[in-house]
Amino acid sequence: MSMLTPPGMGGKYRVTGTTYPRMRRPRRRGRIASASIAAAAALGLAGWGTVQLIDVFGGGGTTDTARRPAAGSTCRAASPSPVAAVALPRPADITVNVYNATPRSGLAKTTADELKKRGFTIGKIGNAPAAYDKKIAGPGILLGAQAAAKGAFPVLGTQVKGAETKTDTRETADVDLIIGSGFTALATPSDATAAMTALLHPKPKTSTCT
Repeated sequence: MSMLTPPGMGGKYRVTGTTYPRMRRPRRRGRIASASIAAAAALGLAGWGTVQLIDVFGGGGTTDTARRPAAGSTCRAASPSPVAAVALPRPADITVNVYNATPRSGLAKTTADELKKRGFTIGKIGNAPAAYDKKIAGPGILLGAQAAAKGAFPVLGTQVKGAETKTDTRETADVDLIIGSGFTALATPSDATAAMTALLHPKPKTSTCT
């Protein structure tokens, strides 16, 4: 074996030149370290993505400041407040007097007939009193006692869009529907039903933070 033969070569190779061959170990450690770093980074990104998904599905992660309490605020996150169902009279419990304040003949009768079909009790039918005759530009006026403001008016108002409300000194529970020049027809049954549903079952209100 030549003295220039590197140890461990077992005489298999013999150096004949003047340059001693460089023997390098395989770069396994470097590759292992790089693979470990890449794996850790991948796991980190996967974990971050999972947190984001949980945050999104949990309702968090929003940048909307309107949903977050202001710094130092004592209120908690906004949550719907339950709203009790409103106690209102049924249409059958409301007696409606229908008066026509327009030049159109028979309008009070046809309107009263339609209200009757929708469950209201009909009282008097005729032309409007002189104080209102030909003097109402809008769809109409609902006129009744003070108590009607929180009872009969809201219910009857679901049938007549845009009607004004006024109270007088009567002591009876009946209400007047005085039809104005802007009246075309009662609300459609579907619109009236939707308005009645919203009236009887109001949506919960959400609290706000200050």
